[in-house]
Amino acid sequence: QVQLVESGGGLVQAGGSLRLSCAASGRTFSSYAMGWFRQAPGKEREFVAVISWSEGIMQRYADSVKGRFTISRDNSKNTVYLLMNSLKPEDTAVYYCAAAEYTLTTMARDFGSWGQGTQVTVST
Repeated sequence: QVQLVESGGGLVQAGGSLRLSCAASGRTFSSYAMGWFRQAPGKEREFVAVISWSEGIMQRYADSVKGRFTISRDNSKNTVYLLMNSLKPEDTAVYYCAAAEYTLTTMARDFGSWGQGTQVTVST
């Protein structure tokens, strides 16, 4: 298990950008695929992006964010990032970071460690 702490959320106007960070502590960070999920009020938690373990060669994105969001990782800092550009009001949600050991997956049930979430609000 790893402990995860997200930061970087906030209020931004539509069309703006934010970068979320997720700092990990505990076991070897590089052995975990890292994902971002989000949950809007009254909706199910949904997949946003995932990056593979080690060098993070592979990434997957939800269709709704493809071309606008970029996931990356810095193993020297035990941190994964989510750069969000061209934000839309429908991106408003609590964003969660999650870790899955040696598993590149988009399914929430496959992630064993979760952060507490950070709120992102996009205004019109």
